Amino acid sequence: MKLAEQADKTDKQQAPESHEAANGTGKPARKEIIKKFPVSCNLPNYESTYATFSWEEAKKEISYFAEGKVNAAYNAVDRHLHNGRRNKVALYSVDAAGKLAKYTFQEMHDEVNKLGNALKSLGVKKGDRVFVFLTRVPELYIATIAIAKIGAIAGPLFSAFGPDALKDRLHDGQAKIVVTSPQLKEKIDGIKHELPDLEHIIVVGGNAKDYKKGGMEIDYATLVADKSTHLACEQMDPEDPLYLLYTSGTTGKPKGVVHVHADILGQHMTSKWVLDLRDDDIYWCTADPGWVTGTVYGIFGPWSNGASCVSYEGRFDAESWYALIDRLKITVWYTAPTALRMLMKAGDDLVYNADLGSLRHILSVGEPLNPEVVRWGMKVFGLPIHDNWWQTETGMQLIANLPCNPVKPGSMGKPLPGVYAAIVDDTGKELPAGELGRLVVRPGWPSMLRTIWRNEPKFQEYFKIPGWYFSGDNAWKDEDGYFVFVGRADDVINTSGHRVGPFEVESALVEHPAVAEAGVIGKPDKERGEIIKAFIVLNNGYTNSEQLLSEIRDHTKKQLAAHAYPREIEVKESLPKTRSGKIMRRLLKAWELGLPSGDISALEED
Repeated sequence: MKLAEQADKTDKQQAPESHEAANGTGKPARKEIIKKFPVSCNLPNYESTYATFSWEEAKKEISYFAEGKVNAAYNAVDRHLHNGRRNKVALYSVDAAGKLAKYTFQEMHDEVNKLGNALKSLGVKKGDRVFVFLTRVPELYIATIAIAKIGAIAGPLFSAFGPDALKDRLHDGQAKIVVTSPQLKEKIDGIKHELPDLEHIIVVGGNAKDYKKGGMEIDYATLVADKSTHLACEQMDPEDPLYLLYTSGTTGKPKGVVHVHADILGQHMTSKWVLDLRDDDIYWCTADPGWVTGTVYGIFGPWSNGASCVSYEGRFDAESWYALIDRLKITVWYTAPTALRMLMKAGDDLVYNADLGSLRHILSVGEPLNPEVVRWGMKVFGLPIHDNWWQTETGMQLIANLPCNPVKPGSMGKPLPGVYAAIVDDTGKELPAGELGRLVVRPGWPSMLRTIWRNEPKFQEYFKIPGWYFSGDNAWKDEDGYFVFVGRADDVINTSGHRVGPFEVESALVEHPAVAEAGVIGKPDKERGEIIKAFIVLNNGYTNSEQLLSEIRDHTKKQLAAHAYPREIEVKESLPKTRSGKIMRRLLKAWELGLPSGDISALEED
C-alpha cells in the first residue's frame, strides 16, 4: 500500500500570512488547515450538535439501574452480554515476548466476577481502596473492572514506580489491598510495614507454594480458582467514587484525584465522538492504565462503546509498534506526541516498509502536538493526527480536533458538545479571540473531578476563579473557535517584557531537521529578566557543533520573532519525561538552576 499516495489525495490548504507573526502570544506565523475527504463519523455535524446537545439527553447511551443508580463496570462489560457482543473480543493482550491472548466480553465478565467474589471474600467493601500495581497483563484490566463492579475504589499505579512513589500513594490512599506481580511486589516489601491499612497483597503469576495460607500475600490463581462466575453488580450512586488517581504537581506530594461512577457518561460519549469508535474497530491506546489516559481511554470509555481493545506489554520500538498494528489490523490508534516524534526520528522507511493500511484514525494526547508531526503524519500515514486536550482532573477529553472538523496543526481543537471553555484574564473576564490568557472550563461536565482525596483545600484551588474550573494552562482561541496551548501558567517565559510560551519555541525547534525533541525553559538573566534556554535531542546523522546550534537559533528566530529564540541551547542524549510523555520542564529548570527536583515519581525510566 502506498501511503504517500493517500496523503496526496488530501486537500491541504494554507491561509495567507496572519496579521501578526508569532510574537510571544503563542500565535502561529501562519494559519494552516488540513482538510480530509468527507467521511462518515459518529459526530457528523459539530455546530448543530454543539448547539442542541444536553448531557441529560445523552444518558440514553448509558445503562442505568432503578432510581438512577449506575456502575461503570456494568457499562464496560456486563451489558455487552445482552446486546450481541457476548462473543466479541474485548481484549487482545500481547505480552513482551509477542504472545497473544484474547478475551471475549463473556470471558472478561467471568474472570471479573471470579475476582470480584474473591475480593469480597477478603472483606473488601464498598468504598475500600484496592490498588492495582501491574504491567499491562490481562489481570490489570480484569482487576480494574472487578474493583469497580463490587463498589470499591480502584487505584491504578504505574509499574515503574519506585518504593517512595508507591509509599506516598498507598499510604495516602489508605490501601486495603494491592494486586501486583512477584517482580513488582519486591518494591512493596520494603515499605509495607509503613502502610497500616494494608491487609493483603494479591500476587499475579507467582508460585502458589510461596504464599502460606492465611498470610498477607495471596496467590491470585489460587484465590480465584474456586470462585463463582456469578456476581451481582453493586448499584452505585452516580457520585460514588470509581477510581483514585494520583497526579504530580510542581511542588509537594502527589495529589489523589477522585473520580466517580457518573464519569462513565463522559467517558462513553468522548470515546464515541473523539476516538470515533465503531463496532468493527480494533483500538490501541498506548498509554498505560497507571495513568489517566490508559484508565479512561484504555478501559472504561472504549469498552463502554463495545470496542475491541489492544494491550501491549512490550517497550517502545518503532518496528515492533508498526508490526503490532499490522498483525492485529488496528484501526484506531491513540498515542503520545513523544512517541510520534520518536517514530518520526526512526525514519520514514520503516513506515513505508510496513503494512499500516488498517489504520483509519490516529489521535495524540499527553502534551501539545507539534505542527511538524501533524504534517509528517499526513506524509507517511496519509492521515491527519488529531490532537486533543484534557487533564487527569477533567476525567475526559474536553477540547479536540474532531473527525468531522478540519485539523489545524498546533491546535488542540474545539470544545466538545456539552463543554464550555474560554480564555479569561486573572479576574475571570472572558478575552476575545487572539488574546493570551488562562484556559478555563465551566463546571458541570460529568467526568469532572469530585475532590482531592483527604485534601479539600487543594480541590478548591481548581475553582479559585469564580464560575470556572481553572486548568492552570495558558492558551488563546482563534477566530474560528480553535484553542491553542501556550504553556502551563508557571512555564511562560517573560523575556525583555515579552511573554513567550515554551511550546511555541519547542515547536519551532523540532521543525529544524536536526532536532528530534526539545524542552524550553526561562533562565534568569540580569538584563532581560529571563532568556530562553533550550535543551534538545539531535536526530540521527547530526553532530553537535556551534555552527549547527547557530543554524538552529537562526531557524527559530525566523520561525517566531527576534526575541523568541533560545539564546542558549544544550544538546542532551534524552530529555526527562513523565510516563504520559510530557517533557518535565520544571525538572530541566531545577537542574539548570541547581534547585531541588521535587516529586519525580512520574519520571520516565532510562
